[in-house]
Amino acid sequence: MTKRALCVGVNKYPRPELELKGCVNDAKAWASLLAEHFDFAGSDVTLLTNAKATKKNVWRALQALVTQAKRGDVLVYSNSSHGTYRRDTDGDEHLYDEAICPYDCDEALLLDDELRELFDNLPAGVRLTVIADNCHSGSGTRVAPDLTPDRRRPRFADPRLLGLPAIDDVRRTAKPRNESRSESSMHELLLSGCRADQYSFDARIDGAFHGAMSHTAAQLIAAADYRITYAQLHRQLVPALRDANFDQEPQLEGKTAFKRRQVFT
Repeated sequence: MTKRALCVGVNKYPRPELELKGCVNDAKAWASLLAEHFDFAGSDVTLLTNAKATKKNVWRALQALVTQAKRGDVLVYSNSSHGTYRRDTDGDEHLYDEAICPYDCDEALLLDDELRELFDNLPAGVRLTVIADNCHSGSGTRVAPDLTPDRRRPRFADPRLLGLPAIDDVRRTAKPRNESRSESSMHELLLSGCRADQYSFDARIDGAFHGAMSHTAAQLIAAADYRITYAQLHRQLVPALRDANFDQEPQLEGKTAFKRRQVFT
């Protein structure tokens, strides 16, 4: 059995207005957690941050992660960056495709359709956990300035900044939606930072910038002495973020058996 991970974090974008502060810290924190407490060898954890986290580089690393895996392997893919949406073109989504913003998001987005197709080819018996701490928001508002004491801001890139149509324009030309895929058919386990209609927040927490979900999840895992199931983690995450006044509800999606596993095993 081999344990391998890809941890991605993007703070700096070519557009200064998209700059975040906690994503690189998230990626490094997940990489350290896996290496120090879950027996991931340092050489088997790939870290891509800022300008190195182009779509080409992330996609190449993801393909290697999946295609080189064998039965019994444990894989982790964490992403901390902006999220956005793009008009759906194949009718599998309602109105739009959710998308991750790599460093070069002006030129290329990483679409949920692409990830789904890649993960559907995961070899049998391979366990893949995906941690997506970015916004998948349907709001057309622009990014708010850092006005709160903890300087929080949503990890959402308004599609208009990327030359894409806003949600109101998408609604006017929307195609009928096909049946969405059920959780029981998923090959991966997904822990997202928020619901599809919410923001994931970037904020100063305990003296440094982090993603609210990533930082809280890591704290809960440590508090459980690194032995906690995904289902238990999720049940604790939602109220913990609510108590910290973060209006986001992490989602746990995948087969029930996957949710009952100890994290990163």
